[in-house]
Amino acid sequence: MHMVTICALGAASQDVFLSGQGIRAELDPRTNEYMEEFTEDFKLGAKINVDTVAFATGGGATNAAVTFARQGLGSSFIGKVGNDFAAQAVLQELDKEHVDTSLVIHDQQLGTQYSTVLLADNGERTILVYRGAAHSHAATDYESIDFSNFDWLYVSSFAGAMEALEVIFAKAAEAEVKIAFNPGGAELKEADKLRSLLEHVELLIMNKEEAAQIVEGQSSEELVRHMLHLVPTAIVSDGPNGVVATDGKTVVSAGMYEDVPVLDRTGAGDAFGSGFLSYYSQGKSLKESLIFASANSTSVVQKIGAKDGILHKGVTLHDMPIEEKDF
Repeated sequence: MHMVTICALGAASQDVFLSGQGIRAELDPRTNEYMEEFTEDFKLGAKINVDTVAFATGGGATNAAVTFARQGLGSSFIGKVGNDFAAQAVLQELDKEHVDTSLVIHDQQLGTQYSTVLLADNGERTILVYRGAAHSHAATDYESIDFSNFDWLYVSSFAGAMEALEVIFAKAAEAEVKIAFNPGGAELKEADKLRSLLEHVELLIMNKEEAAQIVEGQSSEELVRHMLHLVPTAIVSDGPNGVVATDGKTVVSAGMYEDVPVLDRTGAGDAFGSGFLSYYSQGKSLKESLIFASANSTSVVQKIGAKDGILHKGVTLHDMPIEEKDF
């Protein structure tokens, strides 16, 4: 039986998570929703006490690569890192997870992306980010890479490096490698260039706000139906309001997998997108793929960091609110 091989392309990061009494969220008594500000002001010159410090690796592409590896697929990561301790930490963890890192690109001037995450008690976070090498993608970095050994590319945010993406997508198309694309805000700012890239994309994964920037529609179902004018299979997520997916044959709508206490939302979207592709690439249905994607995302938010909660192959899944209808 052929082992599906997937290469995740995008960011790699070393993350440190800080939490404690000095970093708390506060409910607005007028709306019963969390306020946008922390309870305590972060004043210049002040010292903010924290109770917990946790180190983890992140970045959308490395998070996805770990999902693929834990599901027993052939998994590779390609992205840019520096020549520093943060790069060593990222690559060592990926090696332990059996992710191939032989095609990683090392930037000789810039350091590896590093994030300091201020984690509030409701799972929301404020992130201080040094982008470094993760924002230095150039088309020439990818011109010599052979993608023909992969069945799929999973491409997450590329810091708006559209020329690099054009090279990657064109080379994948030439090699008849399928592309799953989860663009970020920087790509959405280049909407026209983004649309031109989509001619090569098999699976497009976006949240509702992002999807509304490239197609017309009010509801998630309207958006996902209109996205089929651009790609063969599309997914639109809307946080706790659920997700809608279609391949032009059926439309699947799902709610929350499980209502769980949220410790940290970092990596939830990565877990969902990569969870979906890990099943879909093996011939599973939209419905089956959405269930695992939702379970993977739900598991991740119960742990600090983006990788600790990623599910392993063979995990038992339970039913969830989900409906399927003809397109």
